[in-house]
Amino acid sequence: MSLYDLALSIAQEAHEGQVDKAGVDYINHPVYVASLVDGEEEKAAALLHDVIEDSDFHLSDLLNRGIPNDVLIAVSILTKDKNLSYQEYLSRVKSNELAKKVKLADLQHNSDLSRIINPTTSDFERVSKYEKAIEYLSA
Repeated sequence: MSLYDLALSIAQEAHEGQVDKAGVDYINHPVYVASLVDGEEEKAAALLHDVIEDSDFHLSDLLNRGIPNDVLIAVSILTKDKNLSYQEYLSRVKSNELAKKVKLADLQHNSDLSRIINPTTSDFERVSKYEKAIEYLSA
């Protein structure tokens, strides 16, 4: 089984029954983010980027399933820590090239308001926040 297929199967299991803000199956988000990056490790990290945060999976579960260390580190960095400010989180992401590439793709997809039928003020504020994050990570 390829690393992509392994990561996809884990992501599908982790996000089963979840939907995004538009009510669409959540797995579509990590699959789309993976389509925006290159290389097997980048695609695996993209597929897994929300697994720890949004499911009962732990990094040890990913390790036990055969996910390589570089991908585990990126996923760990991409998993928000409630003890860090958003800026501290972005600084951590920026320090790891793999995590940074995935986060930029994630922010790009999350900024696409065409996915939401009737965007609200909070949606536009969130996109503004994401645009600043993209600028910071790209600098």
